[in-house]
Amino acid sequence: MREINMDLRVIRTKNSIRNALVELIEEKGFETITVKDITTKAKINRGTFYAHYQDKFDLMTKCQEEIMQGMSDIAKQNIPDVIAELGTDSPLNKPFTVFVSIFEYLNVNSEFMKAALGPKGDLSFQTKIKDFMLKTLFENDQNSLIKEENLLVPGHFLISYIASAHIGVIQQWLDSERKESPQEMARILSTITVNGPFFAAGLKK
Repeated sequence: MREINMDLRVIRTKNSIRNALVELIEEKGFETITVKDITTKAKINRGTFYAHYQDKFDLMTKCQEEIMQGMSDIAKQNIPDVIAELGTDSPLNKPFTVFVSIFEYLNVNSEFMKAALGPKGDLSFQTKIKDFMLKTLFENDQNSLIKEENLLVPGHFLISYIASAHIGVIQQWLDSERKESPQEMARILSTITVNGPFFAAGLKK
């Protein structure tokens, strides 16, 4: 019972630190935040902070890695479904199951994602997400979604296009206060991804 209480205390502490980080990014930007700012906002002492993180950069990196690990777990579980869904004559605007799960996950973590991806956040986060998408889509051993022998264009350009487009759609959704549901966003992104932007714009039937 004592270990469970300790675990819950650690989780609560880390959540307080992460929430403080998000609020401070919105208030003053990541570059100017200090550890003192974080501990004051989270109502903890410096020793408690340093028991979990080396500095604010370590905190940001670990928060980002946690988010990307969650997305990676979702992707790995759903890639077989994506391959199956692509092989069927499903409606052109039917959302991929993986996109629904990803947007539901982003919805839960929306405050951190909006802050970290925003202009006051960590500019390297987009690059980290692109690298994550490269590994998920292209380097996931024999189960990878995109296989080199099937490519019609160089792989690094294709992945860069997909990643930039997806991050842009996610940012737009977060910046507009997530008015659309995760299911609707999954439908929108699936339509653009599968059929292309010209189809989504009504220029190609």
